[in-house]
Amino acid sequence: MQELQNLRDNIAKCFFGNPKAIDKLIICLLAQGHMLIEDVPGVGKTTLAISLAKSIDGSLSRIQFTPDMLPADILGVTIWDQHKSEFSFKSGPIFANIILADEVNRTTPRTQSALLEAMSESQVSIDGSTYQLMPPFIVIATQNPYEFEGTYFLPESQLDRFLMRMSLGYPTPENEAQILTRDPSRNELKDLKPVMTTEKLIELQKQAQNITIDQSLVEYIVEIASATRANDQIQIGVSPRGTLALIHTAKASALLANRDYVTPDDIAENIIPVFAHRITPKNYIHDTGGITSQRIMQQIIESVASPV
Repeated sequence: MQELQNLRDNIAKCFFGNPKAIDKLIICLLAQGHMLIEDVPGVGKTTLAISLAKSIDGSLSRIQFTPDMLPADILGVTIWDQHKSEFSFKSGPIFANIILADEVNRTTPRTQSALLEAMSESQVSIDGSTYQLMPPFIVIATQNPYEFEGTYFLPESQLDRFLMRMSLGYPTPENEAQILTRDPSRNELKDLKPVMTTEKLIELQKQAQNITIDQSLVEYIVEIASATRANDQIQIGVSPRGTLALIHTAKASALLANRDYVTPDDIAENIIPVFAHRITPKNYIHDTGGITSQRIMQQIIESVASPV
């Protein structure tokens, strides 16, 4: 599909890392989910997120999370209007199409939880009133590994709101040489133009929902999820919300590949990004960066036969 290829190419003008990371972010966007990008500082997490946001003709809010941030700094606040003699609501940065939640684990759990309703229901409730967020709406959060000072664990309830979690890794020597030569965050990124309208994006999201998935593939997803619930290394397995997330992701992968049906590969390549952060290993306290979760999920994938 040419529109999606144009989106790929536009992001690649600024992000010189693994092309698969670009595809995962586009898949997340098509599936109407939220992305958590986790890695060490300086590998391009923010550049990738901003590149996607600027490639779509929609509003962008960048929220730099800090320990002293309050929920009202994200959602907005109700204030007294002296001229009208009434209370009025002043919306916060959450009211945008693309939300870049930078270093989300540097703020307190109370402030992190302010994102929960917005991410799960595309709305926020303040002082007894509910305000809808306009589609498309996606949160792209970045965080540094837990061993860095001044960070807070994301609670399991919030991790489950992210459709996918991925790590970028270090660039190849060739890509790093490009970064040093072109410095994309200072040059290409500021001049990046949108290549897709929000109306077209919403249309593509609806197309993704209508992708066909065979019953045997649905049963395969359920079998993988059931294996996580019975595994003796896992304390909490994948919930039905997680299996539904994998179906949405697989359909979006098929659309990105310009197909109207899901294949086993669409599922297999997304199991770890969608499921690994939704399981809780029994030694989860030491699971830095989700390494243990990914290892366990890989073992489960290898133990369950994929439909041909």
